[in-house]
This record gives sequence, C-alpha cells and structure tokens, in this order.
Amino acid sequence: MKKQALGGLVFSTEQGRMCPGCSQPVSDCQCKAPERAAGDGVVRLSRETKGRKGKGVTLVTGVPMGDKELRAFAKALKARCGTGGTVKEGVIEIQGDQRDVLMPLLQAKGWTVRRAGG
Repeated sequence: MKKQALGGLVFSTEQGRMCPGCSQPVSDCQCKAPERAAGDGVVRLSRETKGRKGKGVTLVTGVPMGDKELRAFAKALKARCGTGGTVKEGVIEIQGDQRDVLMPLLQAKGWTVRRAGG
C-alpha cells in the first residue's frame, strides 16, 4: 500500500496534528468542519454546576457564529466579565454566574436573549 492510502502525515513538529483527509493542520482543517445545526434564533443563558465539583459556570448557547468568530467573541466576553472560560462544541462557558453581565452585551448585538434553567 502507498503511504497516501494509509492516511499520510498525521503530525508535524512545526504545526502539530495534521488532518489525514486534507493534510492541513487540524486547526485549519476544511474537510471535516462539522456543521452545527441551525438554532431557533434565540441565544440562551443558563447556569450549570453539573460535573464541575460544585463550581458554577454560565453557558451561552445558540450564538449564530462560526467556530473562529465564536472563539474571538468568547474571548471578548471573558475579558468583559474578568473571568476565564472556554468554547466547547459551539457552547461558550464562562466561569461563575455572569448572566446579569452577559444579558445586556448579547442584546446589544441584536439577538433575542433568554434565560434558561433556574
């Protein structure tokens, strides 16, 4: 079998993990970019502690952005709240209960924002 048939390059010391489909770095992969289902147009704010040893996080779901724009937007939200956080599978997680701070910021973008959960 040829090397290409087996998948080709999987790691580069300069760029890290490589996509076997398009031979691009995984961060720049175009072939396996998962499409997120289109939501109902409502951005939801919720607070969750499940699986975090009692520590609460604010979840922002339904933001109509691509992955790169979502990460940049999450960075701006984290800076505004003065806390840490992450983006996982299209959901922005901000540490602590930041719903009161985030609600006006999201509404200023022109989105319909609702509180979800308790």
